[in-house]
Amino acid sequence: MDKPLFETTVVNNEGVDGVAYVDEPTGLRVITSSPTTQAPGTNPEELFGLAITTCLNATIQSLLKARGASNKSQVTSNIQLKREQNGIGFYFNVDIYASIENLSLEEATQIILSAEKRCPVSKLTKGAETLTIHTVDYKDTHE
Repeated sequence: MDKPLFETTVVNNEGVDGVAYVDEPTGLRVITSSPTTQAPGTNPEELFGLAITTCLNATIQSLLKARGASNKSQVTSNIQLKREQNGIGFYFNVDIYASIENLSLEEATQIILSAEKRCPVSKLTKGAETLTIHTVDYKDTHE
């Protein structure tokens, strides 16, 4: 049970102005930049958004599949970088919007809440006062 299902090493030695990478020969490499500039690259806000939306939606899909359902689902996030009230430091304000095709909001909410308890990224943010998950009506954005 102690053996990991997956393990990776990610390196950043330049902060938000440089390159972050997965420490593998063909690993992902991304240019990083501050979200407060127009410099090309990505930032922690975008990377966190990708992580939480991908993990939560994969967990929703897993729960649907376990129920024998093939409904589409979608998770989007809005992530804001805000300054602490005291002016020292920053925090993320995160709103996540999750939806499941052809389910009532009540049914979708139950699955989404269950997914939130199981998603590894959601477990990292459990109890975060600045993160809220909302269940919304499904709208296919690929139409």
